Amino acid sequence: MRRKVTIQSIADFTGLSKFAVSRALSGKPGVSTQTRDTIFKAAGQLGYFKDSVTVHTPGELIDLDARKWSGTILILFQNVRYQNPESLYWGPLFNGISSRLDQRGINVLTLTEPKGDSMFSLVNPEAIMGVITVGSISTPILAEIRSLGIPVMMVDHYDPSFQCDSIFTDNLTAMKGVMHYAIGKGYRDFQFLGNIRDAESFYERFLIFRSSLEDHGIPLHQNPLLNGPDIDNFRATFAAAVKEQGLPEIFICANDTYALFALETLEFMGMPVPEGLAFTGFDNTHPALPFLATVNVNKELLGMRAVDQMLWRILNPGTCYEKTLIQADVILRD
Repeated sequence: MRRKVTIQSIADFTGLSKFAVSRALSGKPGVSTQTRDTIFKAAGQLGYFKDSVTVHTPGELIDLDARKWSGTILILFQNVRYQNPESLYWGPLFNGISSRLDQRGINVLTLTEPKGDSMFSLVNPEAIMGVITVGSISTPILAEIRSLGIPVMMVDHYDPSFQCDSIFTDNLTAMKGVMHYAIGKGYRDFQFLGNIRDAESFYERFLIFRSSLEDHGIPLHQNPLLNGPDIDNFRATFAAAVKEQGLPEIFICANDTYALFALETLEFMGMPVPEGLAFTGFDNTHPALPFLATVNVNKELLGMRAVDQMLWRILNPGTCYEKTLIQADVILRD
């Protein structure tokens, strides 16, 4: 039988005091953000949160139409300027969420992830029937939701310390299609462009990029600077990478936005884009750009299916958590 993970065992694992661990896990002040994150990650690795989850025995499954819906679902966005209902990617996804909730007669409440304050100092948890998180949400905020027992559905995010339902684009299949096409066109000098720590989807796309090169015997000469540029400091990071290593034959970009920023940065540097330089994108948010290939993601469908799974979870709390994948269309161009 697995030993129960205690506050003391987390303290021993991290080298922090039992007092600090207790305050962090209970959401009390007096612990720095960095220390709190360290404690939550350690707790997740040790299985502390699994001990805290009540396991239900599944009974008869209940269909979504078995009840008349009412109430409020909270849509929680990350607190970054490009991730909001107005963005080219997240906007259509949010529309899918809100339209599906409207079909069911459920109210929508949107909230940006608070910085420093308790999330539920801003909203009344008793009025919330479920939370749909959109993009990356910090572990302490997720732990705060967990402590209240509110069902959670994650869109395009994974946290090893937090078990819940999630939905993603089928990144693996789509990126395989992109790489198969690029390699078939004869490209051999590749660079992946995008912060692989910014989103689980970006990391999955990089894994397929890397494995595809390996499968075809193409050496990986990835510049690590190109694996980590945030959108906010992209120009300086990308320019430094180009000056250090030069341009490849093709950039495989984590999404269309990274490709757009790369083209804009080359123009800013006064560096003409070589005739043979190619780009691939993902998400199809900038269809006018000259991509060799991109991937069209049905963003509205992602949002609608997230709602369906959230309502399923509310009705069937004892069933196993599910990861849903939505297939995407690879758009190939010459």
